[in-house]
Amino acid sequence: MTAAEATPELDFPEQATHDDRAFLGHPKGLGYLGVVEGCERFSYYSMQTLLTLYMVNYLLLPGRQESVIGLEWIKVHLFSGLEGQPLASEIFGLYTALVYLTPILGGLLADLLLGRRAALIAGALVMSLGHFLMAFEGAFLLALGSLVVGVGLFKGNIASQVGELYGPTDIRRAMAFQIFYIFINVSVIAAPLISGTLGEKVGWHWGFGCAGVVMVAGLLIYLRARPWLPAETPRSARSTEPRAKFEPGDGLRLVAVLMLVPIMGLALLTNQQIFNAYLVWADQQFQLTFLGTTLPTSWMITLDATLSFSMLVAVAAFWAFIGKRTRREPDELGKMILGCAFITGGALCLYMAAATQGTGKIGLFWPVMFHLLNSIGFSHLLPVSLALFTRLAPRALNASIVGIYYLAFFGANLAVGKIGTWFQTMPTTQFWLFHAGTAMVGLVGFGAFKLLLAKRLMGEAK
Repeated sequence: MTAAEATPELDFPEQATHDDRAFLGHPKGLGYLGVVEGCERFSYYSMQTLLTLYMVNYLLLPGRQESVIGLEWIKVHLFSGLEGQPLASEIFGLYTALVYLTPILGGLLADLLLGRRAALIAGALVMSLGHFLMAFEGAFLLALGSLVVGVGLFKGNIASQVGELYGPTDIRRAMAFQIFYIFINVSVIAAPLISGTLGEKVGWHWGFGCAGVVMVAGLLIYLRARPWLPAETPRSARSTEPRAKFEPGDGLRLVAVLMLVPIMGLALLTNQQIFNAYLVWADQQFQLTFLGTTLPTSWMITLDATLSFSMLVAVAAFWAFIGKRTRREPDELGKMILGCAFITGGALCLYMAAATQGTGKIGLFWPVMFHLLNSIGFSHLLPVSLALFTRLAPRALNASIVGIYYLAFFGANLAVGKIGTWFQTMPTTQFWLFHAGTAMVGLVGFGAFKLLLAKRLMGEAK
């Protein structure tokens, strides 16, 4: 019997950190939280993978879209009467943008009203409802709204519980988040293989239903895990330390952080387009038939997720090796500039795929090269960018900086929806050249920031 099983009413985090090593040397709660987060990410990326393909190939076809409640109003008032793939792109962009915005509100609701546990449970319930509503074509927009609200309540209130499993001096904390991240990556790889295949090969509603079932399973596991999770801290007992105040130079640092948001958004565009116009292009033009069997288009997302995870590990190991040998590892901005260069190269691979297509389908050499280069670029951009933002942030805004950071993802996904509407009318070569250009603008923007502001701000950053 483990320590957690022997003492289910643990006094977190002190007793847990000393007594509970039931899960790979970590508290048993880490295993539960990892599985729960994996279920949530599985359901989210199932939706992310299937959404545009579902709209383009099924829901928004003439004679079927008329059954969607509220769609006509949205088309007229928000999307200028768009139809087909451009309309699907706009809906996808708005949905994914809001998914990055609502966790800020979910965190506030948890802190000020619901509490972390209640907010997470409510989020899981609303997300499950959203997935099951996808079975009813008329409820499509209500389903999307439910998923946006559910992710907002859920996403910001689970990772914080991982940290609370450990005391402030426990050296296992960093490894705990790495283990937690592995659960996420496994789910991102598995979602297109399972839900994507069900949706494309069996029926769209089977794919969405699978995501809903997994989300419900995650909720049940979370409820089962309560004895091994940190207790909710009453609002009356929360920290009463005085808020940090703005200091001289904080205004410039805040301006710098806000300047980085649109640059970061531009750098993210190509990667975020993978779930939108890229999937439509792959579905229509890629050679996915082998030995008489046509592979689901959604498997391209599994390829991307597998390479992304592999390159995160490889890039981290590479720079650790270089740093140990030469003690001259690039700083955050240096790595982000390098990342933009790789992302530019990845977008140029898509240009080459379109330019060399001829009359047949596109072979997978150039698309695979795109995913490889883009994954290397993203590995340089994503892990260090938040570190840069928090390093630059004024102390008075330290708790809010993550929300500011994710505004870049919010803006990038809105832009992805708008730009995706060009796919149907713009030559494909120009479409991907434009994406290469946005990554290059990101490179120039980060480079200019490094030359003009970084030395002064990094020296002053608190």
